[in-house]
Amino acid sequence: MTFAARLPRRGVAVGRPLPASAPVGFTTSSNTVDAGQVASDMGDLAHRVRSLMALQSGQTAQLPLGGRFFDIVITANGPDAYGAVRVLDSIQHSGNERADACGPVIEDMGRGWYIWLVPPGTSDRWEPHRYGMCLGRPYSLTLPALTAAEPPGPYWLRPCRGDRLVPPAALREQLALFQPGPVPHETLLGSVLRSAR
Repeated sequence: MTFAARLPRRGVAVGRPLPASAPVGFTTSSNTVDAGQVASDMGDLAHRVRSLMALQSGQTAQLPLGGRFFDIVITANGPDAYGAVRVLDSIQHSGNERADACGPVIEDMGRGWYIWLVPPGTSDRWEPHRYGMCLGRPYSLTLPALTAAEPPGPYWLRPCRGDRLVPPAALREQLALFQPGPVPHETLLGSVLRSAR
């Protein structure tokens, strides 16, 4: 059996006088921001934040290439391309971490592609390569949910982590060594990847 202790009550006189209060004053301020003070690449910030939140909650998200995120290199998938992934695992492994240390790689089995996420601006410096095509602006890419680790649909062959992307120079080397093919044609890529507006 439990007993609840009664809280003490303070008696208050009904007709007691109340102290005078100071007048309330509100200051007005403008919530508008001069467009010249906003960085040119921040115009779609809200869209990008929503996309990243969607990824976190297990949904797909569409992000523009270039800018501050990443460019992509598209190659054929298969055993030869997977050999390059394994070598990049060892190149990017830095000690006490998982064995799959390569930067983020998406496999799209339906199209027969690997999509390697490389640093933004790589597409400006990427020389034509027989086994990999690099794309940046003006394209955008639909990323699989962060939890997608196997088919069906595109999935993360190597996870998307905040501390690394695939190093382009090492990737070029390994693609030349393993020679995965055929590389998707640019016209096909343009029909699949959306052009950012």
